[in-house]
Amino acid sequence: MNLRDHIRDVPNFPKEGIVYFDITPLLADPSAFQYTIDMMAERFSDYKADKIAAAEARGFIFGAPLAYKLGIGFVPIRKPGKLPYKTVSVDYDLEYGTDSLSMHIDAVDKGEDILLIDDVLATGGTAEGMVKLVEKAGGNVSGIGFLVELGFLKGREKLAGVSTQNLLQL
Repeated sequence: MNLRDHIRDVPNFPKEGIVYFDITPLLADPSAFQYTIDMMAERFSDYKADKIAAAEARGFIFGAPLAYKLGIGFVPIRKPGKLPYKTVSVDYDLEYGTDSLSMHIDAVDKGEDILLIDDVLATGGTAEGMVKLVEKAGGNVSGIGFLVELGFLKGREKLAGVSTQNLLQL
């Protein structure tokens, strides 16, 4: 199956000159979505991981079913103020400013191996923030997996030293 056939290009979103790669057609097609999770499981099963961590919202779409399929735990990473228990947080740089990510303080045990999953690797800011958050909590990032990597944005450069894979490169 060609996953690219299930990703819609939306020109000039969220602003003029940007082409947004919309994954909602892939999610709406049960065969394409199941194929995606199966391919992620195949691609990332060799990573030593105790848990998968993924950032809201689209990372959850792929991270949770992948954790289920691999038989490991799932850690939601959210924006500050969205989790009900005590959290650990990090600030990270974006192309135009900064942002923050949080997770529960007991979500990752010291020394646990964590596989990070997200939908798209663009400029790398969110992925870099997730790495910092897991490491701050005492975990080890065993790898990072994406559905799509936008290679022309060079986000992989921010993730030097961490094994990074994707199912589709645009």
